[in-house]
This record gives sequence, structure tokens and C-alpha cells, in this order.
Amino acid sequence: MHSGEAESLSIDAGTETEGEAQDTRARASLATAAARNLATTTKTVPQMQDITSRWLLRMLPWVQVSGGTYRVNRRLSYRVGDGRVQFVQTGSDVRVIPAELGELAPLRGFEDEEVLGALADRFVKREFAAGETLVEAGAPNDRVFLVVHGKIDKQGEGRYGDRTSLGLLGDGDHFGEQALVDDGAAWEYTAQAATSVIVLEMPRDAFERVAGGSDALRAHLAAFAAGSSRPQNAKGEAEIPMSAGHHGEALLPSSFVDYELNPREYELSAAQTVMRVHSRVADLYNQPMDQIEQQLRLTIEALRERQEHELINNPEFGLLANADYEQRIQAHSGPPTPDDMDELLSRRRGSRLFLAHPRTIAAFGRECSRLGLYPDVADVQGHAVPSWRGVPILPCNKIPISESRTSSILVLRTGEDDQGVVGLHQTGLPDEYQPGLSVRFMGINEQALISYLVTAYYSAAVLVPDALGVLENVEISRAR
Repeated sequence: MHSGEAESLSIDAGTETEGEAQDTRARASLATAAARNLATTTKTVPQMQDITSRWLLRMLPWVQVSGGTYRVNRRLSYRVGDGRVQFVQTGSDVRVIPAELGELAPLRGFEDEEVLGALADRFVKREFAAGETLVEAGAPNDRVFLVVHGKIDKQGEGRYGDRTSLGLLGDGDHFGEQALVDDGAAWEYTAQAATSVIVLEMPRDAFERVAGGSDALRAHLAAFAAGSSRPQNAKGEAEIPMSAGHHGEALLPSSFVDYELNPREYELSAAQTVMRVHSRVADLYNQPMDQIEQQLRLTIEALRERQEHELINNPEFGLLANADYEQRIQAHSGPPTPDDMDELLSRRRGSRLFLAHPRTIAAFGRECSRLGLYPDVADVQGHAVPSWRGVPILPCNKIPISESRTSSILVLRTGEDDQGVVGLHQTGLPDEYQPGLSVRFMGINEQALISYLVTAYYSAAVLVPDALGVLENVEISRAR
């Protein structure tokens, strides 16, 4: 072989670009750019970043609601009030919204706006630094407090004289309302500011001046006092009288179980959207993937994400809004600690799962690492997830994070048989595509657009208050 021929057969090491090679000599084979015109590419189905694990939808037991409404019957309860109050702030001035005073137990159900407005005007703003004492145990209870901002530690005296924590009060809480109906009441605990605190307080004499000019308010307070004296159990339900440990022919008490006259009803909520696809797209560009099927798949994913968001945040049936105020506790030191999680578990039996934002779970992990603790791992539907005391901690990014970088942790007992939290839906819908979700053809309009109505019906119900608990104001971004 001649040297010239050897040079013509030399292999291109690829150091020159394709354009440079074409400038120096003629191409000896088909270019990849041209060959690609005859090739079939391998494609993925459309991807979507907003898809999450949706653990709440997967873990809730779903109850069939054939009539569209789910009624929760409970025993008659005498407990009223104990809700959160809200305020309106203008600059440094803050005032309680008059109608919100109905969250105080003695004022629940009282609707005279003029009188409530007069009571709201009697509240005075006060500020306390961390460590200051608001009230002392044993002192006369002569005023009511509304917590505008901050945390207050309720402290009692232990058996051996040491101080014990009886719980934390946070934004919107209130205490001392016994002063409104009992002029001889005394404080049963010491209230100390755990952080800087802003409160509104109203002395009893200011309340009495307003009550003295309102026959309706005095009658309402008398009715409240009469109702409070009725026998009730620790949960506020009407007591069932019974006898135990007796001897001989003792006269047994007669009893019956009374029910709420107006039980709560949950109507199924709906999430809907109209999906449109041009007929030309559906006809001509339908291989290798069905265009309508892919559009529908992503639409349903978005609809299910919205469904879980509503189950958490909806003001009517969402879990955050429907947690009983006695089942809400405040984080003691800011970040979520093992002690906080233990207290949350101690408020109920049979806890099935925790729900927390992924960043909150990370904050809890940091606290465990700081203390030298290692949470267990639980297997949930084939997934390894962290757990505490055997209860899995599942991520849910629908739980909001506030501007001050605080969030909440939920704990649930689930199932109808266990008086827990249940999801509500209706199956057997016309044009049902998935349980509780229908896809209905709406026709083709003048622009040749094919339309489908995609609908999901759902709600959630808390059967008894202790089925759901919330750890509030959890700090997730404390400097390390």
C-alpha cells in the first residue's frame, strides 16, 4: 500500500468540528443530522413537577356518602366557647373584633352587636417581657386576658413545691373568663410570659358596668351559669348516671344517653375543571401517545393535588381549621422537639400518623440529632419513613409555612370504627374514571375544541375532637 493511500484511510480522531472537516474534504458517509430525519426518537410521557406523594389521600379511610351529605351524631355536650379570638390592628393599636368575643365561653351565643362592641372597647392593651408574671396563683381573678401575640406559660405547683407546666397559650388564646361570672374566683395557676407578649385585658368592674346596662347580657350570663352546673364528664358531655360498688338492694339510678339536637353535617365539596383538546391534535398527533389520555392524566394529578390541599386548608372542613382548640398545643422551645411530639401523642389514643411539611420533619430530625436521638423507621405501603413512638411521620407540603417560618404538625387517629378522621367521597358517579372522580364528555364547539368536565367530590370529617391534634407555631428555620 502506497503512503498516499495510507494517508487517505487514516482515522479522524474527532479533533476537528464537522463544519471544519467539510471545508477540508468531501464527507465519506451520511451525517448524523441527516440520518436523524429517518430515525424514531424515544420519548417520555409528559412530566410534571407538582406531583407529590399525597400521603393524606392514601392514608385516610374513605367513606361512601351516597346522599351527598355526611352527618356526625354525637352525645349532647354542655361545653361551649374555648375558641380562638381574632383582632384588627392599625399601626401599634390593636382591638378585638366584637363578634369574636363569642369565643369566650360565657358569651357564646350572645349576638347583641352593640353590647359586644361596648365590651370590645373596654379591653386595654398591655405588653410583657419574657419572664414577667401576668397573674399569680391564688390571687383574685378579677380580669380576662386575650393573647394578641406571644406565648404564655401556665404554671402550677407540684407536690413537692416545684413549679410544673400546665400548658402554653398562644396567639388568639384567652384566659380568665371565669371572672365574668364569678366575682369570688381566684387564679388556679400562675401565668408567665415565655416570650415577649402583647395582651388585651378587661377588668371585671368594666365588664359589670356594661352588663349593668344590658338586660339581655345579664339573662344570657344567668343561663350560662345554670348550664354549667349540669352534671357532665371530663369531655363536657352530659353525664350518664350509674352506680358501682354497691351492696344489697341499692336503688339504681335511671339514665339515658342524650344526643346533640343539631349535629354537624358535611356536604361533599367539588374540585372541577374543563379540559380542552383541539380535534386536529387528537386526530393527527395521537401516536405513539394518546394526546387526550396524557392531557387527562396530568389534569387528574393536578386535581388530586388540589383535593389534598383543600382537605388540609379549607376553612369549612379542612383539618387545620377543624382541630378542636383543646387539642392544639404550642411548641415549648420553638423547634419541634421529642417532648412536643410526646405531648401531642398523649392527648389521644390510637394515633395512626403524623403529618408535617418536609422542612418541619427536617427540623425535628435536627433536634433529635442535637439530643443524640435517632427516630425509628417505619414501613408504610412499602416506603421507609421516619417514625416517633411507632407512629409514622409522613410528609405533606400542603401544610403552610408562615412568613415567620413557622408551621404545624398534625396527628390523626383514623377510621369510623375508631372514632377517628375519615375522608368522604361518593363512588358510582356517571362517567366515573376513578373512585369519586368523573370525566364527562361535554361536546365539540365551533372552534373544533373537544371539552371534558373533570370533577372530584370529597370532604373530610372529624368524628370526635380528640381524633385530631395539632402542634402549632413550630419554628423550622432557627439559626444553628
